[in-house]
Amino acid sequence: MAILKRDIRDIQKDIKALERKLEKMLNALDRGKTTKAKRTVQKANTRKVKAKRAPAKKAAAGKKRLKLTATEQVLKVIRRSRKGVDVPTLKKKTGFDDKKVRNIIFRTAKEGKIRKTGRGIYVGA
Repeated sequence: MAILKRDIRDIQKDIKALERKLEKMLNALDRGKTTKAKRTVQKANTRKVKAKRAPAKKAAAGKKRLKLTATEQVLKVIRRSRKGVDVPTLKKKTGFDDKKVRNIIFRTAKEGKIRKTGRGIYVGA
């Protein structure tokens, strides 16, 4: 008997939730929101009436990047050296602080763009 009462209460809660959803949907229709089906019909109707448009303008050519990114600067220094470069040399040539150089080296080594030849010496891959 207790199980039956619990089931009836659960069903009653579900019915109330459905009533709330139904009210929201009716309010949305009253406010003028269109459903997806109505929108497709409206689009189809407007396509027939539309006159020819002027051709679309082409997007303006984007400006070219003038500055290299920090990673590109470090890679450029590393690739120019035959024997390899250490971190102090990279810091001096790029002007970056120690942490930034370390992070760039870690990331580029992980990507396979550079490799280690010795302790603290890096060359382009």
